Amino acid sequence: MTSSAELLDLDITGIAHGGTFVARHEGRVVFVADAVPGERVRARLSESPSDAAADTRRFWRAETVEVLEASPHRRAHVWPEADVSHDPSTRPGGADLGHIELGHQRVLKRQVLSEALDRFAGGGIEAPEIVGLDDSDGTGWRTRVTLHVDADGVAGPYAARSHRVIPVSSHPLARPAVAEAAARIGVARPGRIELVEPADGEVRVLPVPEKGRRPAPEEIVERVRDRSFAVDASGFWQVHHGAAAALDDAVRGMLTGRIDPELTHLDLYGGVGLFAASLADLGATDIVTVESDRRATEHAQRNLAPLEISAVTARVDRFLGAPVRDARPVRGRRPARHAAPQPVLDSATPVGAVVLDPPRSGAGRGVVDAVAALSPEAIVYVACDPVALARDLGTFRSHGWEPSELRAFDLFPHTHHFEVVALLTR
Repeated sequence: MTSSAELLDLDITGIAHGGTFVARHEGRVVFVADAVPGERVRARLSESPSDAAADTRRFWRAETVEVLEASPHRRAHVWPEADVSHDPSTRPGGADLGHIELGHQRVLKRQVLSEALDRFAGGGIEAPEIVGLDDSDGTGWRTRVTLHVDADGVAGPYAARSHRVIPVSSHPLARPAVAEAAARIGVARPGRIELVEPADGEVRVLPVPEKGRRPAPEEIVERVRDRSFAVDASGFWQVHHGAAAALDDAVRGMLTGRIDPELTHLDLYGGVGLFAASLADLGATDIVTVESDRRATEHAQRNLAPLEISAVTARVDRFLGAPVRDARPVRGRRPARHAAPQPVLDSATPVGAVVLDPPRSGAGRGVVDAVAALSPEAIVYVACDPVALARDLGTFRSHGWEPSELRAFDLFPHTHHFEVVALLTR
């Protein structure tokens, strides 16, 4: 029943990809924030339905302002300032499932994955259980937090689905030392502030001003097993303190017994070399790691210096589709610092395992087609977005590859994000 021009009483029927929940009003889909499937809520539309543009859209967006009939899985929000009792405009973003019991969050995430696989991957693939890394309450895991600073010098996270800074007094998802460092930040220059806690436990506070010269990147060291990985403090590394080790274990487990040391093995979107190291430890002696970020590639070369690898700075799609050379470079020889990236495979190169860890948008059809054309022995795909994964799996399946093992990890509790690792075999 419509209770005013902008408030709707809605029955929540499901969860959508992206951390919102599904309802319908007079045949139109409404994506509702801060709800739980099975609830009846009062929600405020993001736009007035009387607006001509909004009225023609296939769906509306809304935010819960009152829970009329609560789900048994609803809990007090782990981030008090994001609780439904606050006006939606003042709720910080970044913990969009924090009002749901942790175990049920994982049930809902599995449902999102299952629906994505059915819709985009061709069906017939069972979604794995989403597992946590420990038995904690899902707080205190973020080693990296970005705060934004507005024109008045106020620092805080953005409001959900907004670029409006929200001042907060707590950061429950952050590691305790990161939360303490964030609490000490006062008025700051407009821009953003990155807080990073690497393996040494010392929090770095890195101001990135909106204007003016940015500071030179600081190098930090992360550790997985007994191996150290140098990385820029502002560079990419998994934000959960246990994530890199968990993903490394999954990749190793899937590729154990599948590494032929006589073949060339590829680590695509390789970052600073985490999975290239996994391949080496499994017995690979000829490894190519490809990454578009030059600083990351430089770190990969250093991190893996004792190993026989070629670290290439290039976009993966361009690397795979570039004209081949007649000869491969000498193993371990690093190209000149400013040299244009060159492919290191020729059409006759036998390829063993390929590990892909693409960005949230996925590898895409071009990369998948090119990887399949290499006829590797095995493919491991590390995914941080279920829909992108499902689309790429659908493309792989069209080339005769099937996901023979799937594992899924709740590396980002109280958010809609999770990671999936898939082994594909012919």
